[in-house]
Amino acid sequence: MKKFRVKVNGKVYEVEVEEIGKTTEAQSPEPVKKASTPKPQAQPKPQAPKKTEAPAPKPKPKPQASGEGEEVKAPMPGKILEVRVKEGDSVNEGDVLLILEAMKMENEIMAPVSGVVKSVHVSPGQMVDTDDLLVVLG
Repeated sequence: MKKFRVKVNGKVYEVEVEEIGKTTEAQSPEPVKKASTPKPQAQPKPQAPKKTEAPAPKPKPKPQASGEGEEVKAPMPGKILEVRVKEGDSVNEGDVLLILEAMKMENEIMAPVSGVVKSVHVSPGQMVDTDDLLVVLG
């Protein structure tokens, strides 16, 4: 018997092979057996890593219109650094109403709609919490 190491499709198998031509069945103490080699199994194809999609950003809730006008509320807690409007000012959608500092970053709070400033509820240096009323537009 001879042992061989066989590589099939990148997988290594050890097989024993008996040389038939040199021995006869009469000389062999054991009946001749056919060497069975394990069938190579198909290896799974490597799959590309699945793309993990970032969750879609949550849409900002639209400011609620109260009986007195469009309320602009604080989107996060912070400190009012600057108020750029006063009562009676006319503003367009996207105009900066005030600057809110949060986590050492200055955030521009913009007008969600065009209109007239009905009231300003904050002043520079004031601390606000999330959803505190800042300005009412009419």
